[in-house]
Amino acid sequence: MFADTSPRDEESIQAPPLTLLTTASTPVTPGPSTPTATRSITLEQLKVSDIIPPTRPSSTPFPKQDLLEGDIQCSWRESGPILDDTNAIFAEPFPTTSSELTLCNLPTEIHECILDHLFGVRASASARNNPSGGSKVLRGWNSALRHSRRREVSELALVSNTWRHLIQDRLYRHLKIKGTRDSINQATLYFAEHPHLCSYIKHIEFWFPVFQQKNFPSENSPRIPNSTPERSNLIRPLVHLGIEPANTITYQTPSNNCSLEEIFRFVQMTFGEACILTLEGGERKKPPMVQHFRSGTPEGSRLPTIDTIRTLVCKGQWNLIRSNQDFQTIANALPMLNEWHGSYAKPKSKAYLSMATILPHLPQNLTHLNICLEGDYRRESMCPSFFRKVGQQTHFCIQMARSVPTLEYLVYTGRVCHSFFDAAAQVSNSRTTRLKSVDLVVKNCCRPSMQWNDGSGITDIAFIAAFESLVTSGVRSLEKLAALEFLRIRFIDLESQAPPLNPYFQMEKGICTGIWSEQIINALTRVRPEARFLERSESLGDVGYDKDGRLLTGPSFLKYRPLSIKVSSYLALSPGGITIN
Repeated sequence: MFADTSPRDEESIQAPPLTLLTTASTPVTPGPSTPTATRSITLEQLKVSDIIPPTRPSSTPFPKQDLLEGDIQCSWRESGPILDDTNAIFAEPFPTTSSELTLCNLPTEIHECILDHLFGVRASASARNNPSGGSKVLRGWNSALRHSRRREVSELALVSNTWRHLIQDRLYRHLKIKGTRDSINQATLYFAEHPHLCSYIKHIEFWFPVFQQKNFPSENSPRIPNSTPERSNLIRPLVHLGIEPANTITYQTPSNNCSLEEIFRFVQMTFGEACILTLEGGERKKPPMVQHFRSGTPEGSRLPTIDTIRTLVCKGQWNLIRSNQDFQTIANALPMLNEWHGSYAKPKSKAYLSMATILPHLPQNLTHLNICLEGDYRRESMCPSFFRKVGQQTHFCIQMARSVPTLEYLVYTGRVCHSFFDAAAQVSNSRTTRLKSVDLVVKNCCRPSMQWNDGSGITDIAFIAAFESLVTSGVRSLEKLAALEFLRIRFIDLESQAPPLNPYFQMEKGICTGIWSEQIINALTRVRPEARFLERSESLGDVGYDKDGRLLTGPSFLKYRPLSIKVSSYLALSPGGITIN
């Protein structure tokens, strides 16, 4: 007799066994942590339709346990029927990749965009995007130091290693240090302990204090309010007698300022990739000049050489450079210098006279020049007396024109007249000239010293005539300045009742806008036949006059500057015509 064998027994012999582990599925009846039963089932016997999931007791009404607060999970389901826990065991698993998509795995360009949104777009150290050739040194770089949430943003460096590099690159991109020996010693010690940060610094700035407290009030002495009249009445007679009252803070010339020699040596030894150097001399009455060398330095010594600096920014330049020898000492220490920004805190005759001796002797490698001698942007009723002193010694416009043969970009703010372009055309060769851009902000047009009506403003017809002569001379000089592609001459008056009427002229890529006259048109047609005015309006545009003769302008006129202004239109604004209040 043969033993009775069922088909399932035969299948169990032929098919490999599959082990199932049965565990407790409800929290009400917890099972052991190890399997309690084991049985072998063939693959053909295993069918999802034959498996009936256990019924959950009423004490656990929810099909799944709630996720803990803060636990973030992502689930993926097909568009087919939803499977419960038991059926999900036998469902085909979703193919997983070896690396999950996280913040750290994003491309570096995405990280850059995120941080640019927080910090602002980070431009290149030598980026010059505008046609005038002006770099972003004076505006884009300074914004990093004035970030309203700088301390909070610095904590983003803890997000990841990638962010630490990108955050530190932005935070240390522009560094500002006080120009005293104590500050330099602290900075030297700090970067000696953190040498990896030195490569991030691209713009290094030093500011020199012009005041230093002479004495400090004691803590036990009574404090006198600074704004009381009694205090002023008490201090004046004491100061007149040479007696310093108690609890009064007085100031003196600083005694711990660094010299340029110490500054240059610190930059040379610490910041190997710095390309922009800013020196801020400050401003005060009878200001002290920043010493170039330490006391006891032999005569004829040179400043330490910094090969990486390409841009030099001098603020309060009168305290840094007062003669051609001072500038040559700094320029010789910066052999790769090609851009110089110089600005003066207050207009003075000495600034014009010192620049008149420097500009004719610029080094050949200096191609970008930005000089601001007067930046208050206010009209004046007559030329001040300090500039009359300049005219008695030299003609500044002619001296500035001697720098044109070596320059490619020129930005100037101050007093200038038609003699600048006349002299520039004489010293330039149309075949070898390199000048590509000229941007002039006119404070006033210098005129004969004995002339009484030498003020500025749109109501001064003599100034308008001098400005027209300046523009005409600039257009004529294009014959010799063959490489000049951008020319802008403008007068800015912040107190004007009609700012769009401030005279200006601009030529860019052969398109001209601004003031025009028959004299300007004839000169432009002769030297640049391909150039043309975008439009030539015969009137002032959206401008009307009330019954009292006052100028009225429409909203569109106040918002947009007219593309063309005929010079003869300013006659209506002269004292003999319409008055502007």
